[in-house]
Order: sequence, then structure tokens, then C-alpha cells
Amino acid sequence: MAVLLGHTLGTPGLTLAEALDLFAASGLDGAEIIWQDGYRSAIPESDDGTATRVARQLARDLGLQIGCLTPYVTELNSLDEDVRLREIGRLTAAIRTAADLDCPRVRVYGGTLLGREPESEVNARWARLVDSLARLGPIATEHGVVLCIENHFSTMTVSAADTTRLIEEVDSDGVGILYDQANLAFTHREPFEEAIRAQAPWIRHVHVKDLEFIHPDRALSTGAVASIEKADRVHMSRMIGDGILDWPAIIDGLRSVGYDGSYSLEYEYRWNPEDLPEPAVGFPESARRLRAIFEQVAAGSPAIA
Repeated sequence: MAVLLGHTLGTPGLTLAEALDLFAASGLDGAEIIWQDGYRSAIPESDDGTATRVARQLARDLGLQIGCLTPYVTELNSLDEDVRLREIGRLTAAIRTAADLDCPRVRVYGGTLLGREPESEVNARWARLVDSLARLGPIATEHGVVLCIENHFSTMTVSAADTTRLIEEVDSDGVGILYDQANLAFTHREPFEEAIRAQAPWIRHVHVKDLEFIHPDRALSTGAVASIEKADRVHMSRMIGDGILDWPAIIDGLRSVGYDGSYSLEYEYRWNPEDLPEPAVGFPESARRLRAIFEQVAAGSPAIA
């Protein structure tokens, strides 16, 4: 049975405890938690284990699963070997934290690629990314964790095709795919039917969000992996059901290939608060809509208005 999570990207003004309370009150099954220093609704990367233990107990008390841990490690493909090894070390620490949380997944970026690099550099970065993940995969497996490589802008896995190619080259049970159709949509990559078909054997986690284009014909240009500068935006964030994505059909497509795993409401309030209702409103309503979609898809009615 699908597990529905709230993402702490959507709760920048709340402590982690307050975010978990909100997710439980919203009828969600669990949480995707950011792992980062300096963010209020996160487990700090520098945690000595105290915040991890507290979060694990809070989740248990609320009947929530911690379904994914989300670090901001962007340089697994760095050409500077010292930087790359540091990033491998950071992700190893994230894997251990996830294991301590009884959390089965860690979100991972496919390195950094801004689109202005010469081909020789792209090839070198690709080889380093494959090597980094090949090293990390067995560590993840040892800890009962899967690394989920996200379809994401400004990385080497912008498209479903590139993400699939990476997974095939790494060839590790400890490395899978985080499918994000919204990211594929605003970077003008594969439609959902093609993305699901290509990635189906390796999808281990799904991000749920929606969008509306501001500039549908303009290519995204950004100098960062995690977020987009306001001047570079080509879309606005929307609650599920208020944007252009056909989530009933996407969920039906995932069900048709046998996916029955976690779905995380990646409510982008941290980056785009002007686009969305406040979290206390947005999470309960988003959870209600997502539950309704699952019920109707299960009943054989994926085409929902």
C-alpha cells in the first residue's frame, strides 16, 4: 500500500517537531526530512545523534514513518578529488543517520551540471559520478537504505533517460530512482508515460507537486542545484490539482507498472511561499486531494477532473 509523506521543504517556519505534528494532523503516513545545518525544519548535518533520536521517537509517538532523508550534497561528480571524497563522506554520514532513523531512503542529486561545460568535462564528471555512487551503493545496502537519484535540474539526471543510464552504469541494489514528474515537466523532458516506462524497474520514491508555467517556451537557466533564482523562474509552484500535471493518470501509470511505494508531498513553500497557501492549510488539503486520487484510481476512475 502506498505511503504518503509530508516533506519538510514545506515547513520552513516550523521546528521539526511542529512539522511532524502537522503531517500527523493532516492524515499523512510519514515524513521526508531535510538533513541540513541552518534549516529549522531539519535534522542538522552536524547532529551528534541527539536530534536524530528525538525525531525518531517523535515520529513513533505520532504513528509516522520517516520515509526519506534529504541531504544537499551536490558535488559527487566534482573534478576536484578532495571535494568529491568529502561529498562521499557526507553522504555516508547521511546513510548512517537514515539507518538510525529507521528510514529506508536517502534522496541524492546526480551531481552538478549547469549545461555550459565542454563535452570533455561532462564526460569526466559523469565517470566520477558513476564511481561515487558505485562506492556508496554497497554502504547503503549494508545499512538497509536505498539511495534515490532524483530527476532534477542542474544535475546529470535532468531527464529520465539520463537517470536510467546512470542507474544502469552504477548497477547497485543500493541505488534507485526518485521520480519527479514536475521537474521533468518544467525542464521540458519526458512526458509521464515515457518517464514511467523508462524508469519503472528502479523507481523507489516519488515526489508529488504541481506547477503552472510563466514562460512555457523559455528554457530554464540556473546556476544552482537546490533552488532557482526568482529572475530565472519559468514556472510557479501549485498545490496538487491546481496545476498542469495529470496526477490521477500519473498515479495510475505508476500503479500499472507495479509501483506501490512512497509518495512525498514536496510542498515548495521554502522556495516559493508566494505561490502557495500556508503549510497549515496546504498540507491538509494536499493530503486530502492525494488520498482522493488514490481512492478513485483504485476504483478504476483515473480520469479525475
